[in-house]
Amino acid sequence: MKKVLVLGGTRFFGKRLVERLLDSSENSITILTRGHTNDSFDDRVQRICADRTDPQALAEAVGEQVWDVVYDNICYSPDEASKACRIFDAKAKRYIMTSSLSVYDPNPEAVIENIFDPQAYPVRQGGKDDFTYQEAKRQAEAVFTQQATFPVVAVRFPIVLGTDDYTKRLHFHIEHVRAGQEIGVPNPAAHISFIRSDEAADFLLWLGSAHLTGPVNACSDGTVRIGDIISIIEQVTGKQAVIQEKTADEHMSPFGITQSWYMDTSNAQSEGYSFLSLNEWLPELVISLNRTYES
Repeated sequence: MKKVLVLGGTRFFGKRLVERLLDSSENSITILTRGHTNDSFDDRVQRICADRTDPQALAEAVGEQVWDVVYDNICYSPDEASKACRIFDAKAKRYIMTSSLSVYDPNPEAVIENIFDPQAYPVRQGGKDDFTYQEAKRQAEAVFTQQATFPVVAVRFPIVLGTDDYTKRLHFHIEHVRAGQEIGVPNPAAHISFIRSDEAADFLLWLGSAHLTGPVNACSDGTVRIGDIISIIEQVTGKQAVIQEKTADEHMSPFGITQSWYMDTSNAQSEGYSFLSLNEWLPELVISLNRTYES
């Protein structure tokens, strides 16, 4: 029986990961939760209640159990990473941290893992509010890489999309086009990576049994220009988008990057993983989301 602990398993791709883990009777699954979000797992999972930002509560909740795999989807600072390194010392056989494309600066070429090396990055302690999102994720990776006594994988996901995306970033564009509201897009020609929420869960599941360690990029095959996303929405809705280079902050696109920002996934593919085609699933997702406004 494989003992698995999931930090951040009650919504979005973390919830989908738990659902995937439940497909195998070989997994004994525990989710760490603050108890604020209901889940549908019933008695199929065990639950330990703690706020992961409270190190004493987290340590008491984890106890002396040893975990075959720990999935950490909610680490947002070097302080949280440092405390996890101490708490899970000799208690985690494999630790998979969800990181981000944000550790990279925008680049006209596809970024590969060694462009940002957490092993060589100077560590600064601090909480989530002490850093930008980019720097917080860089620092968290650096702490795990340099301080953990257990094998660590840092999964660098791009923006995750899906019908279950609680941030509703793709919804934003569909809603604006349908309403004839302007959308701020600084560079419609910029290319970007995405991954679908179920695909992110599948990749995390695969990593639990893979041999990769260190940073690994994970995104759907292919890229899309921001302008092409708008074009897909125009086709699906039958309405023309109002695009401006700059507008009020509330109307600026959540995808409004000024330069291309996408990843190379050769590392994961060389280990045998196959990603979905972005150009196949993105139009289908737009169609599905648009239907929710027509019912």
